[in-house]
Amino acid sequence: MTTDATNGEKTLACSICGKPALPKYKPFCSARCADVDLHRWLNESYRAPAVEDPEGLPEDD
Repeated sequence: MTTDATNGEKTLACSICGKPALPKYKPFCSARCADVDLHRWLNESYRAPAVEDPEGLPEDD
């Protein structure tokens, strides 16, 4: 997040390229960056690590 010097408003940076995000494509700066993000989701490039429960411990009810 950056602060605009002209009016003091905080703007988000595009999560793909780092340019200022535009309201039309928020949180991205363009349709291209939005499409890059969608492509990454569809190809399963974004993943959360799996945490397995240790065996032998009782489950909480």
